[in-house]
Amino acid sequence: MPLYEVEKSVIVLDIGTSFTKFGFTSEPAPRSIYRTQVKSKGQIRELWDYRDAQDLYDMLVDFFHDIYFKYALNSPKDKPIVIVESLLCPIIFRETLAKVLYKHYGVSSILLLSSHLVSLAPLAIDTALVLDVGYKEAVCIPVCYGMPMIHAWQALNLGSQTIHKHLQMLLNEKNSGAQNLSEMTLEDIKVRCCFVTKKSRAQQLQTLKPQIEMCPEIKYPVKGSTTISVCGTTREKAYEILFDEDADHLCLPTMILDALMKVNIDLKHQLAENIVLIGGTTMAMGFKSRLKEELLCHSKEERYKKLNIKCFKFHTSPSKENYAAWLGGAIYGSTDCLNTKAIQRRNILKKRNYLIGRI
Repeated sequence: MPLYEVEKSVIVLDIGTSFTKFGFTSEPAPRSIYRTQVKSKGQIRELWDYRDAQDLYDMLVDFFHDIYFKYALNSPKDKPIVIVESLLCPIIFRETLAKVLYKHYGVSSILLLSSHLVSLAPLAIDTALVLDVGYKEAVCIPVCYGMPMIHAWQALNLGSQTIHKHLQMLLNEKNSGAQNLSEMTLEDIKVRCCFVTKKSRAQQLQTLKPQIEMCPEIKYPVKGSTTISVCGTTREKAYEILFDEDADHLCLPTMILDALMKVNIDLKHQLAENIVLIGGTTMAMGFKSRLKEELLCHSKEERYKKLNIKCFKFHTSPSKENYAAWLGGAIYGSTDCLNTKAIQRRNILKKRNYLIGRI
């Protein structure tokens, strides 16, 4: 077949709070991962920091203009699109997204997919406990035989944003010139210098005189003129905010255990042995081993003794955790779901209703 007759695959989009993953179906990885930002009226704004529905509509118009004419280099007219989203996505965002795509860009259909559900597609399993630790929050939803168990969902305001604030506080204690670091600088320090330490070392770091050998200090350059000292204690403590219990005795490990408490007794052990981690925060060095260690420790508490779970197992995704949901969306978009489950534009225009359901 001549090259000019070959049509591009369908666009797959995972609009995260911090980063957007863009690519096409039947591809093993996204073509581009970029910040979820929009240049609106001469200033850069975060897409999710909208004021109202009209403000969101205007930003989404500019956002999808870049996607189609800067990244995809493809006309959206009468073309389908796959959107991977969280089950907890606000209704106003989904409605406005549909209006922009159907009315302004004239797409033929939209296939909306749950990120927790489609992240199991690359693993070829249908039952797992999916923990998504993103930028602003962590969401845990059990998926049983291809159905998300909404009654057992758990969510906490724990994510990269929380780590950045905690890291800023730790840096201020050791550096007089570390105030007012940008979000991108804090993220770079977190990725390059920090890691998740073992539980035994974390307990030692809480004491006044730790009986352990400290990690070496790192000098981090800022703006090419000054440096910030990132001491070994800061490097190990940055991620501890995810595992420290709050006033309600909640943290990442308790989220998983609380979700297991709410599912059927026949599924508890199966879910505990099929834990899937997605989201960029879970890519931190030592995160998975520390989470398993914390789960084994918390499961011995009185409130979780009814679970009687002695073993927790984690899946290793064939992709990186930050785009595992996107890869699942690309797989779903390559199947017949694109024709049978997608919301067709002609049906929406007939009903004059822009509320969209998930599959």
